[in-house]
Amino acid sequence: MGPFATRAVLSSMMAATLVAAGCAKLPRGAAIESEITRPSDSQNPGFAFYRVTRDLLPAVDSWPEPNAEHAQWPIQPQGASGSIIAAGDMVNLQIWDSSDNSLLTSLEQRSVPLTDLTVSPSGRIFVPYVGDVRIAGMGPERAREAIQNQLESISPSAQVVLTVQPGRSNTVDLVSGVQSPGSYPLPDRNYSVLSLLSRGGGVPPSLRNPRVRLQRGAETYMTTVGRLYSEPRYDTVLRGGDQVIVEEDSRYFLSLGAAGKEEIVYFTKDTMTALDAISTIGGITDTRADPEGVLILREYPRSSLAAGVRGPREERVVFSIDLTDADGLFSAKNFEIQPQDVVLATESPVTLARTVVDLIGTGFGLVNRVDG
Repeated sequence: MGPFATRAVLSSMMAATLVAAGCAKLPRGAAIESEITRPSDSQNPGFAFYRVTRDLLPAVDSWPEPNAEHAQWPIQPQGASGSIIAAGDMVNLQIWDSSDNSLLTSLEQRSVPLTDLTVSPSGRIFVPYVGDVRIAGMGPERAREAIQNQLESISPSAQVVLTVQPGRSNTVDLVSGVQSPGSYPLPDRNYSVLSLLSRGGGVPPSLRNPRVRLQRGAETYMTTVGRLYSEPRYDTVLRGGDQVIVEEDSRYFLSLGAAGKEEIVYFTKDTMTALDAISTIGGITDTRADPEGVLILREYPRSSLAAGVRGPREERVVFSIDLTDADGLFSAKNFEIQPQDVVLATESPVTLARTVVDLIGTGFGLVNRVDG
């Protein structure tokens, strides 16, 4: 058999082998979209498949959030100006009386101090010769007047000086993520989250997309520091007993396939869209990726399939984005990425064809060397 015939036979054998293998075993970095989505045509695929379009977005927005972390951040109007006395606060009184027959003072001592008076759970303090006086819910000046009015019946000339040391109900805890964590008193009822962060020395620039967690009783709320800066209405007013924690954003999605990078990618902002995610991972690889087949893989909780709940058809869902279509691009701009999503840039079928040609070409080279 001549050299030409030998090359033809070997090349035919290689081509037949590649065809027989169905190209499934060829070296490549990602699946083709059809390989993943093909089972969706069967009767029980085990997942739901949706193309991201303008018509789909309202439906997805109405579905339960997978991996939902916390309730919405509280937005509320400003509180009353000035400090308000609350149960647990410590009150100090200095009572002055110039009367010679005063029940409160003596000729040698024209003032008497009453210190460390704790406001009771019922909002009262005990004042000698007067009894319990309710001062909770009042500002310091109004509380001073209330006590002095009570003293007039026994000593009309008495004058009261009042100071307040906030107790637990009038303080907030700045737990971490700032230069000076600690317990801080509320100077007034308009004390906001940003005011507290500033008091604690600010948030270090080294924190990745810092988030603020607000623990208020049994409720937990979460937002980013960036949102507090950019949207003043999110700079909510604090309440006594609140706990504020600043921490790095731990939410992430996975980038796989023919993408600019394959790794765990942390969120860089409060909400990230599909286009944000694609941009963050460096786009898709020009020479390998299929721009019509960027897939978002997501798992929903089983509760989203319950009767009466608007949700996907299956717990496992595959969303497909077409970056070559205007509707696909605009829809991707409004499609929100969820924590723990998988962003998969699928391989272009052309890449497989090119690989086959390259391998056949390599086969010719091997045959040439054998002939030589």
